[in-house]
Amino acid sequence: MKDYSANNIKNVAVVGHGGSGKTSLVEAMLFKAGCTDRLGKVADGNTVSDYDTEEIKRRASLSLSIDPVEFQNTKINLLDTPGLFDFALGMSEGIRAAGSVLIAVSGKSGVTVGARKAYKMAEKMEKSRMIFVTKMDQEHADFYKVLEGLKANFGPSICPLVVPFVQDSKVQCYIDLVEMKAYTYENGSRKEVPMPDSEHRIEGLVNAISEAVAETDEVLFDKYFSGEKYTHEEMIQGIHKGVFDGTITPVFCGSSFTMEGIDLLMEDMVEMLPSAGEKGGEEGISGDDIVEVPCDESGDPVAYVFKTIADPFVGKLSYVKVISGKLAPDTELVNMTTGQPEKIGKLLFIRGKKQEEIKQIKAGDICAISKLSANTGDTLCSPKKPVVLTKTEFPAPCYSMAIKPVGKGDESKISQGITRLLEEDPTLSFVIDNETHEQVLSGLGEQHLDVTVAKLKSKFGVDVTLEPPTVAYRETIRKKVKVQGKHKKQSGGHGQYGDVWIEFEPCDGEEMVFEEKVFGGAVPRNFFPAVEKGLRDCVKHGTLAGYPVVGLKAVLVDGSYHPVDSSEMSFKMAASLAYKAGLPQASPIILEPIGKLSVLVPDNTTGDMMGELNKRRGRVLGMNAAEDGMTEIEAEAPMSEMQDFATLVRQMTQGSGSFSFVFERYDPLPSNLEAAVIENSKAKEE
Repeated sequence: MKDYSANNIKNVAVVGHGGSGKTSLVEAMLFKAGCTDRLGKVADGNTVSDYDTEEIKRRASLSLSIDPVEFQNTKINLLDTPGLFDFALGMSEGIRAAGSVLIAVSGKSGVTVGARKAYKMAEKMEKSRMIFVTKMDQEHADFYKVLEGLKANFGPSICPLVVPFVQDSKVQCYIDLVEMKAYTYENGSRKEVPMPDSEHRIEGLVNAISEAVAETDEVLFDKYFSGEKYTHEEMIQGIHKGVFDGTITPVFCGSSFTMEGIDLLMEDMVEMLPSAGEKGGEEGISGDDIVEVPCDESGDPVAYVFKTIADPFVGKLSYVKVISGKLAPDTELVNMTTGQPEKIGKLLFIRGKKQEEIKQIKAGDICAISKLSANTGDTLCSPKKPVVLTKTEFPAPCYSMAIKPVGKGDESKISQGITRLLEEDPTLSFVIDNETHEQVLSGLGEQHLDVTVAKLKSKFGVDVTLEPPTVAYRETIRKKVKVQGKHKKQSGGHGQYGDVWIEFEPCDGEEMVFEEKVFGGAVPRNFFPAVEKGLRDCVKHGTLAGYPVVGLKAVLVDGSYHPVDSSEMSFKMAASLAYKAGLPQASPIILEPIGKLSVLVPDNTTGDMMGELNKRRGRVLGMNAAEDGMTEIEAEAPMSEMQDFATLVRQMTQGSGSFSFVFERYDPLPSNLEAAVIENSKAKEE
């Protein structure tokens, strides 16, 4: 691959809803640019982007793929991102590394949640935007209906530049509104044809483009209102500027399967999207100051790690975007997250699963570096000019399952494999629950965890199953009781003797409170610690269902001892007997964990969500209006009822909803549910 400067590099994230045709669009551009000799298909599992076993099996992108193309003396780094919400990590990584975003919108489905999310994220990160309406060769595709949806969702910046001329529900030709030429396609090759007779609509669209161009520059504004027509160069210049600053979002259309419109899209990407030289610089923090890091190959080296791949054979592969300077093997940098030095290893250009070793990489370009210790989000820079770049915000894990090894003794292998997978996926989390002793894996949804389990097996040879995690209940008491615990055993020689009277009563707090109010030396002071130790061992297991006991105060009030047979062990046993006798008399109850919920849903699903929360024994605390037609519902709900809540929110809102749910406190479990909890606990012990 040729060596390109930043002004001839475009970094473009291809994003959109699952099934909108992103990977097929990337495949068509690779084919058009001559990077492949055949047009791969997702259904056949032979595309350049979707090369992973799980991607081929599921016929969907699951992670970010980098696919550079060379077209008209320009290098376009295409970042093919997943559209499935369970794999939102890839979209965040891709948009962070890109300078521009190409949103694929299905000509059949129109503007979906995934397109809206992608547009909003691109807007938030201040990336230039471009839209391609896909699947125009298919039945029921309706470009103008989609266009209305784009305008309704994204406002006046929407500006169609290539539109179809449709007759008898079929695209007859494509009209380039900037060139004012019409084209038909046969076997992927375009042919210019006379402009069709649809002057009224075309004239309106061209006027809209001229108005948008007029807004980008004062000279062009004056020219427009004086009635003069723009030259072709002025149109391109104005659109380029509008795309750069976000006031114009060009819209194109075509088909990745018939290659219709792909060439027009790529030609305009070269002319209209900002280059890395224009939009590759970033703001960073140096000490206490905010500094500009321009995209300049003569500057000090600064690079951002935007993706990590953990491979058990090759080792770690870090995808980096070079913001400033140049990188070459053996370049010595510092990792600003850890403060440790990093020596650059082998530099690789990646296209799907293919790798090409290179000698250096310049500012504005993207490559992979082998065997770095850096993680996703780390900034690598020259120790002479330290700077920290903004880290990407990733979605928080919201769906948890317990991991159970299929083979015995695989627990440590699970932990090692998961640790490696966590390096490449910041949207995963893994904890060992101290109470239930379960290994709990959390991610963005059911598919996300299924794929993680499949990777665990294929990459690290560990076979596991997933089960709903055990809910960490508690037990407590509601009334005060006084009981005796007497341990007496005679078996020749020294016997065992311990006798205590203990008052058990409710109190506030998690830890057991122990006091002694013994008078007259009924129990010698040196046995008090043994009594307390015996009780503390006991409260780990309640008498109802075996859950830890909280809110318990134990007061040692009386007892007796034997000068020869009493020992610490005897009094520890006596305390245990008092506990087992006393708690069942003290009105024991089970406490369930309650979480605080904040769920964001579209206004039209608010009623359904409230009904669902009521079914789950939730208590709505309030509602707040949010932006973009969303409502935030604040509530409290039992954690035992929320295992599948992530799936429900996604289904109910078609993926536009989100939520956070954190532990708040323990409340008494309704008495009608106690029997089932006790039965489940006993079944697990067996």
